[in-house]
Amino acid sequence: MLIGLVWLNGFSQEDMSVDWTVKLAHQSDLFRGLDDYGEKYCFGASDKEITVLNNKDGSVLWTAKYKEMAPKLRKVDEIIPFWDSQTLFLFDRKLGKDQIACVDVLSGELLWNTDQYQDVSEDNVIYISELEAFTLSLKDQFVMINARTGAELWSTARFKGSVGRYNLVDDGNLVLVNYKPTYLAALFAGFKNQIVKINPKNGDILWENSYMGMAEKKVWTRESLVDIDVRDGKVFLFLNGLQVYDYSSGTNLWSAAYDYTVNVIKAPSGAKKFGVYGAVASPVIDGNDLYMVNFESAKKQKIQKYDLNSGKLLWTGPEIKEAKAIPNMYVANGRVVIQQGGTVEAQAYIETKTKNADGSVTINYEWRLWYPNVKPYGVQAFDTKDGSLVYDSERFKKGITNILVQDKNLMVCSGKALYNLDVVTGSDNYEIPLSDDGIGLATEILEYEGDILVVGEKGVAKHNMSDGKLKSSSKYKKSNYLGIVGRTILLQTANKDVACFDAESCAHKRYNAKKDATAMLSRDGEQAFVWEKKNISMLKTH
Repeated sequence: MLIGLVWLNGFSQEDMSVDWTVKLAHQSDLFRGLDDYGEKYCFGASDKEITVLNNKDGSVLWTAKYKEMAPKLRKVDEIIPFWDSQTLFLFDRKLGKDQIACVDVLSGELLWNTDQYQDVSEDNVIYISELEAFTLSLKDQFVMINARTGAELWSTARFKGSVGRYNLVDDGNLVLVNYKPTYLAALFAGFKNQIVKINPKNGDILWENSYMGMAEKKVWTRESLVDIDVRDGKVFLFLNGLQVYDYSSGTNLWSAAYDYTVNVIKAPSGAKKFGVYGAVASPVIDGNDLYMVNFESAKKQKIQKYDLNSGKLLWTGPEIKEAKAIPNMYVANGRVVIQQGGTVEAQAYIETKTKNADGSVTINYEWRLWYPNVKPYGVQAFDTKDGSLVYDSERFKKGITNILVQDKNLMVCSGKALYNLDVVTGSDNYEIPLSDDGIGLATEILEYEGDILVVGEKGVAKHNMSDGKLKSSSKYKKSNYLGIVGRTILLQTANKDVACFDAESCAHKRYNAKKDATAMLSRDGEQAFVWEKKNISMLKTH
């Protein structure tokens, strides 16, 4: 999994070298941002003023009070960066008279300011870089505006809801899928599922159809859980399976989709936003064949194979009993291999209240990303010709990581041992105990430049894929795996202490948590940017 930005709530350097630290004239930790690739600029802001820094050396690109930039702004309640357009949206919310100011992030120049559009948030505005335009999903209309001038290009009342995913096709038309953000539900009364083809030059809806399921985005990192592919005169909508439309007319050609929301863990106490992701493997396209997991209900799942061109169901495999999650599926060497159980991704926005000694109450806010484990566990393989069960491995009943398929090798951990299985037969190529790794129970495995990285509860180890021999390892305290960015593997403890492991050597650097600090990793994982009160720092992770 590629994580573009990783946020760490509480962070200060211990063994990390500091490239630069800048002390601002105002608070920097109310609003903060790092451009998507960590290569150009970052900003820190209070509700009254903002400073943008050059990432290379920490020099100030510009600093300003909002009222000096845009006279109609007095304070800012929200800042939304659009890195592709190099702009910032500044919001001053005034109960029906919201002010939106669009600012050039490199110069601080005010591009435009308007109170024409109300109830705009990150959930109903998107930037389409190919058109250099923003779309706004409003209560009564869907609007496209020029990014640099704010001029309205067109509007339509036929598209309702926020944009869940778009695809700008080679002929210049847009295919859009809508969705209804939970906290904007009242704004989109009368919402219905829509997939449309639209002319972006004038807003004409060329065709409209409905889709099955519920499109959504992850609650924190905001990745869309919908995908659209347009090819061979067809629109392929990946959402709880696959739905296929004729690109010219919008006619539904065929569908292999299920309408079921996987609920495998409970939301944490105080969660205002919560979601579980990766509990069902994505469909796999192999030539003209489509393989998918069909979740008919919470306890009834089957593998199905379809002809991709016609939608004809070719076979349905036997029921996978008691499976609550099937996070991974591969097709290789005549086998459909599935992982039953294991880690899934969870995200939440949590508000908790702490009663102070003087009787006052402090409200604490936390964005949380974690990877809980779901039972039962197992590895199964089915014949691609008829869907019959070929093998069901018993050795993973007590624990399992994710699975990886490399050529004829199926790599998987039981938690205590690393296995290399023959994909075709399920027989062992090798079994390597992980006791010498010194990293506790394995929770995740990663392929990195031909080797296998084993992420444990207390560190990371590297093994040779061909024979399983241990090459290197590095121990840390008990922590959770948060992802790999470039060559940086990130682990974080319950107290927010973090460690960055080098995927090449397994060596790591530690960071002790410090109250009231926030940090982000650059997309390549080579730098950490830290915000603490008035200070912003850039540090090296290796």
